Amino acid sequence: MSETMIANTQDIERINEMLKELSPETIASIVAFIAYQADRERRHKIFVEETLAAEQEPMLTFNSAQEAFDAIFSEV
Repeated sequence: MSETMIANTQDIERINEMLKELSPETIASIVAFIAYQADRERRHKIFVEETLAAEQEPMLTFNSAQEAFDAIFSEV
């Protein structure tokens, strides 16, 4: 078992022990906070993946702003 997994298991055990001391209202707040943090992590992971993928795409270059606008409007 890796050190990270052991640390996570120990942390989870500590959290479980602490949860026994908390009120249902406090636990509900903790659940909401964890859900919020998990969503942020998920969104960040998607952002990083999309950014890395976009960096692999070929870049378009234009000789002028007018050329760029012409290309945009020709697609519309």
